[in-house]
Amino acid sequence: MIDRAFAELGRIDVVVSNAGYGLAGAAEELSDAQISRQLTTNVLGSIQVIRAALPHLRQQGGGRILQLSSMGGQITFPGLSLYHTSKFAMEGFVETVAQEVAGFNIEFTLVEPGTAQTDFTRGMELADPHAAYDDSGIRQLLEGWPQVGDAKKMVREMIASVDRSPAPRRLTLGSDAYTLIHAALTERLAALEAQKEIALSTDISA
Repeated sequence: MIDRAFAELGRIDVVVSNAGYGLAGAAEELSDAQISRQLTTNVLGSIQVIRAALPHLRQQGGGRILQLSSMGGQITFPGLSLYHTSKFAMEGFVETVAQEVAGFNIEFTLVEPGTAQTDFTRGMELADPHAAYDDSGIRQLLEGWPQVGDAKKMVREMIASVDRSPAPRRLTLGSDAYTLIHAALTERLAALEAQKEIALSTDISA
């Protein structure tokens, strides 16, 4: 499909990779088929879209790829382990490939929206519940999730981002995404600093 699109249009400056859906349930509740389907769609699907686009973008002298991630690529909630796995995986993939193709004038932006008023939660796949997790709070968390973002405003910012140079590596959208990612990164950095002496002490002695 990517080859066909470039063949018919001649040049495509921006590719948006948005394969994905949500899978909810405690890790123990998920079936092997559900795990495989989540990773095949969210990770392998997105990877193959990017891989298929790269030769065309390289040959035409550059372009921009917007990879839909999520605030869930930086933070986690119980009950969404495989969804988070897929988003963390794509963030690592894009970070790496962006370095590989920078010399070809191909740039990437990871779009990290928070919750939005879309059909995302309605289309979420649910694991068969296990009684052991009935009182864990997972189900209540998923059922009571407020949708604070305006999807149209988010799309507007995604479109606007392609005119920025250099491309923003990450585009955080929504007050919930900003607040939660900021807190997670601050906590992560503090934990890293607390382990600085241990990290340095494990080098080969001079």
